Amino acid sequence: MRKLALIVLFLGLIMSCNALAQRSQDFGDYVVHFNALNTNLIPPAAAQQYGIQRSSTRALLNIAILSKVMNTPGTPVHAKVTATGRNLSGQLRDIEIKEVDDQGAIYYLGQLRVRNEETFDFTLNITPDGADQPLVVKFRQQFFTE
Repeated sequence: MRKLALIVLFLGLIMSCNALAQRSQDFGDYVVHFNALNTNLIPPAAAQQYGIQRSSTRALLNIAILSKVMNTPGTPVHAKVTATGRNLSGQLRDIEIKEVDDQGAIYYLGQLRVRNEETFDFTLNITPDGADQPLVVKFRQQFFTE
């Protein structure tokens, strides 16, 4: 059941990512995949399994870090991940990030409240296990709740 919920979560996120343009950033030895979307787009069973509150006024950050390995899509890695979001009014929000390690799939989730047409500039600081310096990802996302 848990594996099925993970598959449903990722399918939902992939479909949402395609609509919102999946994002990734290459850092040499690592590739960071990230996106942000309204939580009401996540299937109910997957949201319940991973403690995600479904609502048009809540957003989910989804982050995955892969170590590059020749002839593979990459190997998931554990990392220390912190995230902040600053809206265009300058209000800064620290976003609590939790690691999900489900049978080798490792990803990081964070939630925050959003308003209609609110835009956030996100900063992700990601330090893969064994790395000395953080990988810094910055991106902007606008949310629609209506």
